[in-house]
Amino acid sequence: MSEGSALDNLPTRFSLGLIECFDPLIRNAHLQTILARFWPVDIDDHLFPTETRLFQTEPGVQVLAHCHYQDGRHATSGSPGTMLIVHGLTGSSSSHYVVRLAARALQAGFDVIRLNIRNCGGTEHLTPTLYHSGLTVDLRLVTEQLRDSSLFIAGFSIGANILLKLAGEWGRNAPSHVRAICAISAPIDLAVSARRLRERQNRFYEDRFLRDLRKTIQRKQALMPERYSLAPFSHIHSMIDFDDAYTAPCFGFRDAMDYYEQCSSKRLLPLIQVPTLILQAQDDPFIPFEMFDDPAFRENAFLYLSAPRHGGHVGFLSLKNPRIWDTEQTMKFCQFYSAGQTVQWISPRPIGGSLVS
Repeated sequence: MSEGSALDNLPTRFSLGLIECFDPLIRNAHLQTILARFWPVDIDDHLFPTETRLFQTEPGVQVLAHCHYQDGRHATSGSPGTMLIVHGLTGSSSSHYVVRLAARALQAGFDVIRLNIRNCGGTEHLTPTLYHSGLTVDLRLVTEQLRDSSLFIAGFSIGANILLKLAGEWGRNAPSHVRAICAISAPIDLAVSARRLRERQNRFYEDRFLRDLRKTIQRKQALMPERYSLAPFSHIHSMIDFDDAYTAPCFGFRDAMDYYEQCSSKRLLPLIQVPTLILQAQDDPFIPFEMFDDPAFRENAFLYLSAPRHGGHVGFLSLKNPRIWDTEQTMKFCQFYSAGQTVQWISPRPIGGSLVS
């Protein structure tokens, strides 16, 4: 951080002391990012069978969710609430980090809904459009259809940006049944993240994203050849190229940079009025920590940023058990608000909280 930055002189811990400092198993950011997927945790399908649910969000658009309930059949009044989990770019409801958090939430007594972002999880046939990193309409309408219990929402990567953007759009009108939200490895400035992906050390990640996105376009083209062309493929060498060729025109943005500017959640952070935990490693390979140098983290009492020096992107492999640090901190935050707490997580001073370790 630069001298006099917005994160200087913030409180270094919650007054209630519930967030633990992160002691990394590995200090290499790339190994954290890659190896976390090999720490599998499965949902017990016998105890928590999967129920498939389709949510109608717009005319001609449905999103697919996989639901698990404590009694195996329907939402239960005895549950502390429902955990709604949103995946990242080119992921799905079956992504390792989604399943891991879902299993932990079920163990803690929550009902769980693993949501596929539009077009993801094999649902290209359920919508004529693509998706993007600021598309909040689906999450907003799903949230409105889940009013029967207290709701806790966790988002990873672009799912985290979508979640933070939605919370900012809600502002003071956030639904009362949404008790808390958690954003893990959120690219709150999409343009900065897209440029970081272009750097040589991140080429592996960008190539993988582009490979998966090309497959999505190929499936869309097979379903809707009049709407999708493969011709731009030969000119796409970066995420920015892809967003210029497909994402921006699909959703009416001028170009990729216009899309990034309009859809980054950073500009809406001051408006959030839902208790919000943001977990962000300072060494995230493609989310420069400088983007979190924002006064909102000092001035908005609803925001709490926990930023360990290590952890990679959706990694957070811990030296000690339980191994997955972000899962445990997310659960602690949600359990705090599920217990009927009405006070802010941080000390009652009208400033936000930050833990930089």
